[in-house]
Amino acid sequence: MEADARLEIAAGFATAVGPRKDNQDFGAVHIGSPSEQALHGMVALVADGVSGSKAGRMASELAGRSFIDGYLEQNPLKGLAAAGVGALGGYNRWLHAKGRSDPEMKGAATTFTALVMRGREATALHVGDSRAWHFRDGVLSQLTQDHVLDQPGLSHVLYRAIGIEPDLRLDTQAVELKAHDRLLLTTDGVHGVVGPEDLARMLARRASPDADAQAIVDAAGAAETRDNATAIVIDVIRIGAVDQDAIGAEAAGLAIEAPPKVGDNVDGFALERLLSDGKYTGVFMARDGEGGERRVLKFPKPKLLSESGARGAFLRESFIGRRIDSPFVGKTLTLEAGRQSRLYIVQPLYVGRTLHARLAEAPLDIPEGVDVGIRLAKGVAALHRLGITHRDIKPDNVILENPVAGQAVGGLKLIDLGVARLPRVEEFAEAEAPGTVGYKAPEMFAGNAGDALTDQYALGVTLYRIFTGDYPSGQEEDFNRMRFEKPTRPAKHRPDMPAWLEAAILRALAVEPSDRFADVEELIHVLESGSAVAAPPRRDLSLMEREPVRFWQAVSALLLVLLLASLMAG
Repeated sequence: MEADARLEIAAGFATAVGPRKDNQDFGAVHIGSPSEQALHGMVALVADGVSGSKAGRMASELAGRSFIDGYLEQNPLKGLAAAGVGALGGYNRWLHAKGRSDPEMKGAATTFTALVMRGREATALHVGDSRAWHFRDGVLSQLTQDHVLDQPGLSHVLYRAIGIEPDLRLDTQAVELKAHDRLLLTTDGVHGVVGPEDLARMLARRASPDADAQAIVDAAGAAETRDNATAIVIDVIRIGAVDQDAIGAEAAGLAIEAPPKVGDNVDGFALERLLSDGKYTGVFMARDGEGGERRVLKFPKPKLLSESGARGAFLRESFIGRRIDSPFVGKTLTLEAGRQSRLYIVQPLYVGRTLHARLAEAPLDIPEGVDVGIRLAKGVAALHRLGITHRDIKPDNVILENPVAGQAVGGLKLIDLGVARLPRVEEFAEAEAPGTVGYKAPEMFAGNAGDALTDQYALGVTLYRIFTGDYPSGQEEDFNRMRFEKPTRPAKHRPDMPAWLEAAILRALAVEPSDRFADVEELIHVLESGSAVAAPPRRDLSLMEREPVRFWQAVSALLLVLLLASLMAG
């Protein structure tokens, strides 16, 4: 199990018309926002419109653009092969129909080869005779197979491409990535005249990706290619966390069994203690092998949670926990391939106690509570930047870690991501609707499935409880009836609460979503700036404040000296 990191690449692109009248090749590299990278990865692709068709360039460019747009709209838990077909299936059917009904687009088709790079893998999605390559330690490997007729004189004739068949068939091939690997995409105008040995030699130069892509295209021109020539060179600078697709595919076949007991051994984990026995899950502290590290294992309870609900919840938590990049959100860990025999997730052991347990003693004082609130809000904001809604923010799901040597304050982790809402992921069944009554925003009782503003409301309830130990008014202790009225002012419970802090909490608790903060980032700014402004300016203490006894001893001695001097003078 290794620490998460973000995949980092550099890409270069070159293309040439060659002897053709126009360029029917299309190439693109989509890096995307950090949230897109975390959920979907990065995409590079080439497409080559079929020569002889009037719409060759349109076919190739629309294939590329349709794939990028469509792929980013796919469920990120779906798997790359299914996501690729989902992104291009509709376009393929449209192009196939147009090629048979529209004289201007007769025979329209295009090759398509894409590399989706996520975590520590690159996956080639391919149809046609463009190619994807992988280069490491001087060895160039072809990741794709050409879909052309294997007959003399017909090796240029495609039997599979986008638009040729009514139903799209994409080949997929994954390759593990390492730092300093190079990836290459070429159209047949390049590899038709430049052999693998020459491609490997040019990639081994390791100039910039742009320079090497241009050198490859120039070599195709020098070899008198008869087609357009396009190349994309990608350098892997740093690898990321293990990709979820393999994990998700494995989890899909894992059995959902009754929760184990303390003392059981599950896949080499010795279960030492039951940490939590919740409605839907059992959570254990476990030792990983003989003398290994302690971990936390979470198991579903199949009698209370449907199979689809259990798999969905565990895939969500596993997926998000590997991708979130925040010191304030709990992680999930990756097991070696083939080790896991049943459905569960593995997490680090955060030593401490829940915020709920801490509040059972007493509310926090103002400075400590503001600090906890800021760190918790930063964890929530990190999820929101990925388009993820937690949907169950409450003190039970916040761990306050014990301080380690040299630290005055321990860390904070927002946990339990099993009901989090991912973009475009199917929802829970009605009976398994997420959230905890008492923290759910008013609009969730009217059908809202949860968004950033409902998270903010739950965060507001949590802040209210941090300082008061109570719930806002309108939420009776047994929660049998929900009366969303104006909350009792926190200062009624805490007369020492600053006005700015009370106003921030009440705004987060507004019944109307539009009356809350625009986002949690704005709430963080208010908490940070309000705390800084409200804190008294730092100054050096006087001797009287630092050492009052010594101060008055000195004053007394001075007065005695003055008195004696006065008597002697008299």
